[in-house]
Amino acid sequence: MAERLGNRLHELRTERGLTQAGLAEMVEVSRKTINTVENGIFVPSTLLALKIARALGLPVEEIFSLED
Repeated sequence: MAERLGNRLHELRTERGLTQAGLAEMVEVSRKTINTVENGIFVPSTLLALKIARALGLPVEEIFSLED
């Protein structure tokens, strides 16, 4: 059984009125990186996940979760 990282990044980002580019600038990555994280293509490093959580003002567990 393969686990994958699920996320609510798109939903939470848009609730806060942030664009992908705006969030990317806040966490010092490219817009494409945010896009690939949102679409489950790229698994962020622990450091990036924590930066995203801080930028959104949420615990990392509210953004990312393990899915079977």
